[in-house]
Amino acid sequence: MPTHDDTWPEGTPCWIDVMVTDVAAAKDFYSGLFGWECQESGPDYGGYVTCLLNGRQVAAISPKPDDNPFPNVWSTYLAVDDLEATAAKVRDEGGSFMMEPMDVGQMGRMAYCADPTGATFGLWQAGEHKGIGLHSEPGALVWEEQMSNDYEAAKTFYARVLGYSYDSMDSGDFLYSTFSTTDGQLRGGIGRLPAGDVQVPAHWAIYFGVSDTDAAAARVSELGGSVQGEPQDSPYGRVARVTGPQGEAFCLISVAWQQDQPTS
Repeated sequence: MPTHDDTWPEGTPCWIDVMVTDVAAAKDFYSGLFGWECQESGPDYGGYVTCLLNGRQVAAISPKPDDNPFPNVWSTYLAVDDLEATAAKVRDEGGSFMMEPMDVGQMGRMAYCADPTGATFGLWQAGEHKGIGLHSEPGALVWEEQMSNDYEAAKTFYARVLGYSYDSMDSGDFLYSTFSTTDGQLRGGIGRLPAGDVQVPAHWAIYFGVSDTDAAAARVSELGGSVQGEPQDSPYGRVARVTGPQGEAFCLISVAWQQDQPTS
């Protein structure tokens, strides 16, 4: 079981949460899909719900404020050692802030940003809350990737802000690189959206592990979500792109390929 108890290295996708209109409905959906145990954090943290798998933190569900005009969405948080210093780099490299650096009690410090391509993401400086404690198995985070229509701008931004280095997988019209953090560990990918796909905004995509992609996709539909096309094979596992009942997009991927990847 790939577990992690310490602060994640800088630049690592270290936490995920989904902001939804109906928290109770989201708890039912994700518990039914992944077997998560949902724990309320209480009013001091705005009704934030932490989700556990095998007793370890894997994600959270956040209530969307009534005046929030944005869609229900999954968000990625990248680990940083010094939030203020990283925030300054975000500004210097053309990023913007939807939420300025702030304390989250004793849990840590956070900010919420947009990169120059328009993809939004959080920054997390760990306090008591270190981030994901279980990964790379069914029901847990397996992979993250930033996708946009400006591949080179995205790579440049994250290299300068977080020190990412890249291994190219480019081939013809397919533009994609995996990224490693400064500790040399493979942590995710950055790619170009399919050529001409201007309808899809830039985003960080989240992949959850499943043991059977087709069965999990069918379960999404049974629980009120939607499957965006038929599941497809890839060199790294069978993939399905889905949305939850409240419109939040995420991906499912079989996890056997991930067993040889770094576990911490």
